[in-house]
Amino acid sequence: MNDELTHFDAAGQAHMVDVGDKAETRRVARAEGSIRLSPQAFSAIEAGRAGKGDVLGVARIAAIQAAKRTAELIPLCHPLPLTKVAAEFRLDREAGTVHCLVTAETVGRTGVEMEALTAVAAGLLTVYDMCKALDRGMVIEGIRLLEKDGGRSGHWTAPAS
Repeated sequence: MNDELTHFDAAGQAHMVDVGDKAETRRVARAEGSIRLSPQAFSAIEAGRAGKGDVLGVARIAAIQAAKRTAELIPLCHPLPLTKVAAEFRLDREAGTVHCLVTAETVGRTGVEMEALTAVAAGLLTVYDMCKALDRGMVIEGIRLLEKDGGRSGHWTAPAS
């Protein structure tokens, strides 16, 4: 792994990394996160009776949309032509959580880690927004990169947590 921060030039000024000399390769990233909810909010999502509609359906669209707009939100990210974004939500009744897993893919010169992470955050924030009338104390946690593949650095998998 490179120990240098690539978003700064020799004078310490922030800049967008030059990826012009990199080869275009297939790149994939997977990220996850979860939101803890009250039993009332969890039950509303599970039963599909939250006041604002299909919480997980809207959160899935929000995640995909956020992946597509990552370069507008994160200042030094390159705009990427995404070839796939998949957002999956899983309910864990015992833990009182909604878990989000996003896979983002592109064929390009830079990775899609930020797109996957941004998508998870937006998906979970959408769950919060749609359920805040039932529970303002929800906690979003554990947003992290699980895996990335492609490019010079090859394949990387997060250590087990």
